[in-house]
Amino acid sequence: MTLLVVHLVLTAAYAGFQWTVRGVVYPQFTQVPAAAFPAYERAHQRRITPVVGPLFAGQGVTTLWLLAARPEGVPLVPVLVGGACLAVVLGLTGLLAVPLHRRLGEGFDDGAFARLLRVDTVRALAASAGTVAAAWLLLVSG
Repeated sequence: MTLLVVHLVLTAAYAGFQWTVRGVVYPQFTQVPAAAFPAYERAHQRRITPVVGPLFAGQGVTTLWLLAARPEGVPLVPVLVGGACLAVVLGLTGLLAVPLHRRLGEGFDDGAFARLLRVDTVRALAASAGTVAAAWLLLVSG
C-alpha cells in the first residue's frame, strides 16, 4: 500500500507542477524583453531541472517497481496505463520540449514558443491521466 501512495503522490505532484508551468510559467515568457530572453530562458532551464528531475526519477522508480514486482491484488491495467502516460511525458520532454527550449535559449521565437505550448499541454494532460491511473490503483487495491 505504501508504494501505491508514494506513486500517487509523485504522479500528482508532477501533474500539478506541469499544469503550473503550462498555466503560469510559460505564459510569462512573452513578457520578457527580447534582448533579455536568451538569458531568462537559460536560467529557467537551470532552475527547473532540479525540480522536475526528482519527480521524473521518482515516478520512474515507482512505475518500474509496479511493473516488475506488482503487489498481490494490484491490477495490471492501471499500472500499464500509468506507465504509458509516463512514457508519453518523458518522450515528449526529451524529443520535443528540450529541443524547443534550446531553440528558445537562442532567442524568443513565436513558432517555437507556440509548439512548446502545444507539447506542454499534451504533457500536462498525460500527467493528469497518469495521476488518474495512480488513484485508480489505490482505490481498487485498498
